[in-house]
Amino acid sequence: MTLDEVLRQEGGQVLATLVRLTGDIGLAEDALQEAVIVAHARWTDDRMPDNPAAWLTTTARNKALDRIRREARRTGKEREAVALLDQQLADEPNEPTDMLRLVFTCCHPALSQEAQIALALRTLCGMTTTEIAAAFLVQDATMGQRISRAKKKIATAQIPYRVPEDHELPDRLPAALEVLYLVFTTGHHATEGSLDSRVDLAAEAIRLCRMLADLMPDEAEVRGLLALMLASHARRLARVATDGSMVLLADQDRSLWDRVMIDEAAVLVERSLRQRAAGEYRIQAAIACLHGLAPSYDETDWEQIVELYRLLERVKPTPVVRVNRAVAEAEVIGPERGLELLEGVSGLDSWHLFWSTRADLLRRLDRTESAARAYQRALECQMNDSDRAFLERRLAETTS
Repeated sequence: MTLDEVLRQEGGQVLATLVRLTGDIGLAEDALQEAVIVAHARWTDDRMPDNPAAWLTTTARNKALDRIRREARRTGKEREAVALLDQQLADEPNEPTDMLRLVFTCCHPALSQEAQIALALRTLCGMTTTEIAAAFLVQDATMGQRISRAKKKIATAQIPYRVPEDHELPDRLPAALEVLYLVFTTGHHATEGSLDSRVDLAAEAIRLCRMLADLMPDEAEVRGLLALMLASHARRLARVATDGSMVLLADQDRSLWDRVMIDEAAVLVERSLRQRAAGEYRIQAAIACLHGLAPSYDETDWEQIVELYRLLERVKPTPVVRVNRAVAEAEVIGPERGLELLEGVSGLDSWHLFWSTRADLLRRLDRTESAARAYQRALECQMNDSDRAFLERRLAETTS
C-alpha cells in the first residue's frame, strides 16, 4: 500500500481522531499535513510501518502538541490543552465514534447548508478544494473561502466536537443524513479516477450510518438511508468492466451482486415503510431494492419504479430526480416520454449524466446526429475515467 492509498482510505479517520485530540479542525489538518511530509521523506515501498494510519496519527499528534506548546509559551494561553494532550498515550487509538463526531461537527446548524456539505467533503472525504469547487460549479478561491469561513465559525462559536445528546439529535438529523449520503455518493461514484476508486468512502459511510441507526433506532429515514447504501453498494463488483469503463445496469453480471446486502436492505425498507409517510431516502431505497431483487433487467418492475420516482419528485422536486424519473418512464412508455420529461430541466448543463441520458434516449430513437451531439456535450463535462471511457465508446458507435 502506498502513502496516497493510506491517505485515501484512512485519512478521514486519522483526521477525525486528531480533531478529537486537539479540538481544532485547522490545527488537526495542519498537523496531518506535516506528518505526511515526514512520511514522504521516510517511507519507502519496503519500509512501510506495520500500521500506517496509527503512525500518521501519532506523528501528527506530536506535531500538534509541539505547536500548542510553542503557542502556549509565546502567548500564555492553551496550557490546559497542552496538559490534556500530554496525558494522551503516544499510540492513542482511533475511536469508532471519531468520524461520527466529525459528521455532527460539520453539519452543525450554525453553518449554512453549503458550508456543511463543503466542509464534510473536505474533511471526511479528503476531496481537494478544486474537486469540491467543481462539484458546486464555483471558482476554487470561492470554495476555499467558504471552507475557511466554516472552520473559523466552528472555532469562534466553540462548536463542540461530539455526538449530540439524545434531545438534540432530531434537529441535527437531516443535515447528518445529507452529509452521510454525500460521503457515500462520493465513494459510490467517484469524481475522478475509476468509478470505484473511492469505494472505501462508501464502506465508511455505511459503517457510520449503522452507528447512527444504533443511536436512533426509531428513525425510519436513518434505516432508509442505510438500506439505500446497502442495495447500491451490493452492485459494486459489477459496475466496472475489465477495461475500466462503466457497465450499465442492464449489462451487469448479477451473479457478482452481494445478495446478503440486498436482502438486508430489503428487510430494512420493509420495516421503515411501515412508519408514517415515506421520506426521500426510504423511497430511493425502495427503488434500489426493486433493482436488486429483479432476476434480470427485463424482469425489473419498472411500473413500480416509475410510481416511486413520481412520489420522490413530489417529496424532493430536483432536476436530478427528474432525470432519473425520465430514465424509468422511458422503460415503461418509451424514449419519447423520457425526452419529454427532460425538456425544461435546468441547472444541469455541466452534469455529464444529464447529457448522456439525453443522448441514450435519442440513440434509441435512431436520431443519431442529435445523439452524437449530446454525447459530445457530455464529454465536455467533468467526470471520472470510467464514465469517460464508456461515453467515448458510445460516441464512436453512434458516429460509425
